[in-house]
Amino acid sequence: MQWKQFITPVASLDADAARAFIGDHKEGTYTLLDVRQPGEYEKARIPGARLVPLPELADRLEELDPDRPVIAY
Repeated sequence: MQWKQFITPVASLDADAARAFIGDHKEGTYTLLDVRQPGEYEKARIPGARLVPLPELADRLEELDPDRPVIAY
């Protein structure tokens, strides 16, 4: 099974567009996904972000709600 079958391709958002999206949507209606390493996450993170380091993402996709948009950084 290929992990890409679970992801719907979308256009990239720049920082301003991501901020606007977050501001326009109620928390919990989207997933803010931090794919950095734990040390980076601990030093600075966006409130409400969920940590799933990029090397673990393929094995942890089932943790993401497929019905919610995901903003990954």
